[in-house]
Amino acid sequence: MDLEKLINEEIKKAMLAREQEKLDAIRAVKAAILLEKTKEGTTGEMSEETGLKILQKLVKQRRESAEIYKTANREDLAKKELFEASVIETFLPKQLSIEEVTEKIRAIVSQTGAGSIKDMGKVMGMASKELAGKADNKMISEIVKTLLNK
Repeated sequence: MDLEKLINEEIKKAMLAREQEKLDAIRAVKAAILLEKTKEGTTGEMSEETGLKILQKLVKQRRESAEIYKTANREDLAKKELFEASVIETFLPKQLSIEEVTEKIRAIVSQTGAGSIKDMGKVMGMASKELAGKADNKMISEIVKTLLNK
């Protein structure tokens, strides 16, 4: 099932169950998808890869907001942001563990013949494509740096 249909189904379920917080989070996803589909220069269609990037971006935004709220001693708002992030994450594919990501990056490093930190761009390009939606780019970047600095 494509992402937009899934989102619409989840909106209906949340409305029927009267889960307002969940409904707000899912509507934010729908709004982001509609913005992407209607922005200038697009065909009105959206690839699965673009959908995953949107979802990852929304989760990242929620987590960053939660951190800001925590530093400002606003636990109530931080809790709301983290809840929304967890709802949005349900639409993402299962995230890989650090060990799994490290193994995949090791394979990419050997495949590209990267030997130093100068080759980070090559490795990151391949890793970002291969692990899109399955791992956070920040984590990928840290693992690549660690492996190339050895």
